[in-house]
Parts: sequence; structure tokens; C-alpha cells
Amino acid sequence: MPEKKTIERARADKRAGKSSSTQAGEFVREEIHHIREGKHGARSTKQAIAIGLSKARKAGVDLPPPEEGTVSSGTRRSAQRAYRQGQSGAHEDPSPARSRATRRALKREGRRAATSGALARQAKGAARRRTATERSASARKAARSRARRKGSS
Repeated sequence: MPEKKTIERARADKRAGKSSSTQAGEFVREEIHHIREGKHGARSTKQAIAIGLSKARKAGVDLPPPEEGTVSSGTRRSAQRAYRQGQSGAHEDPSPARSRATRRALKREGRRAATSGALARQAKGAARRRTATERSASARKAARSRARRKGSS
């Protein structure tokens, strides 16, 4: 269950007209904090991000599941289920036994997934998978939004 503050921050992002991935980023941030404070661990940075994105989808962030062929079918099914659950607005309590099992499994995992080095490696790898055109477009978009922000203040 995401913290109230996280949901409020994501809603504020939505009101500000920010993208759904930015809204989902708040949930990923919360997950990284949980690992850092020792609440639980994660096998990898990728897993920590996946947990955050799943929570975001369940909380109603309009973040569609990944396209076919980009991730494994299991991951895609899981994302579709979380997305449907979040979009329906119906709150579904997870089974206590499953929650306990997940928490115990995550508690056994290491805390290295949330270190600054691990996050830097993850970001660099993700950037490397993008084409030069995609990276350039992203940088241009960032520059435009910075200019807008500078002009509005």
C-alpha cells in the first residue's frame, strides 16, 4: 500500500499536467526509500522499479502496460492486471497470506539495489538502449519544459 504522501505527490504531478511516467516516478522513489531505510530489499534495481510501477498502476496512474515483445509475457500480464485494477477504481484487498509471503521474500533480499551506484548503472543502461534520436528528443523536450518553467516564474 503506497503512503498517503506518495499518492498526494503523484496527484499534484497530474494536476500540474506532468506525464504519467513522472507521476509513477513518485511510487518508484518511495520504493527506493523503503529499501534504503531497511523496510525490505530487492534482488535488483530493476525489481525495485517494477514494484514501484506496479503500485502506481494499482493506484490509478494512467500508465499502460509495456508493448508486446518488449518484456516477458508474465511481466506484461502482471502489468495488465495492475493497470485494469487501477483504472476500474475498485479497491481489491490483497490476500494476507500472499502479502506476508511477499514481504518475507523481499526482507531476505539485499539492500544494494537502492545504492546510488546501482541506480546510476540502471539509468545508464536504460539510456544506452535508447537510440540517439530518442535521447535527443528527450533532451529537447526537457529544455522546452525548463524554458517554460523559467518563463512562468
